[in-house]
Amino acid sequence: MLVLSAFAAGLLLGLGLIVSQMVNPAKVLAFLDVAGAWDPSLAFVMVGAIAASGIGYAVAKSRGVPVLDDRLDIPNRRDFDARLIGGAAIFGVGWGLVGLCPGPAVTALALGLWQGLTFVVAMLGGMALFAALPSGKSGSSRFREVDA
Repeated sequence: MLVLSAFAAGLLLGLGLIVSQMVNPAKVLAFLDVAGAWDPSLAFVMVGAIAASGIGYAVAKSRGVPVLDDRLDIPNRRDFDARLIGGAAIFGVGWGLVGLCPGPAVTALALGLWQGLTFVVAMLGGMALFAALPSGKSGSSRFREVDA
């Protein structure tokens, strides 16, 4: 049941990304071009996603226990460190350069778009590089781990 629900959620997400045109790099780049030919339509997609997520979190918190698991895992960390800020900056620069982020890029793979394949290969390379770097937990990193 868990695999089926994960598949259904992924399918729904992918279809939403296609319908909202977030898999179209030109559409995303037009949204990010606030000084030029700005296309604000993706702002509505983001607001809708935030609203749906907020409702989901509210329902999950009120129930206390998820439908398909034995405990509710909601992140509670509120601290900022160099790894978080650096990762967000790299994510933002990548999104601004190519007009894709991980979800739409994987969806673009299913559509056969070469931009999605290029992005996913680069993303996997970045993930491998991140895994090879020392983490803040071992004490050997130049980043400091901060407890919440």
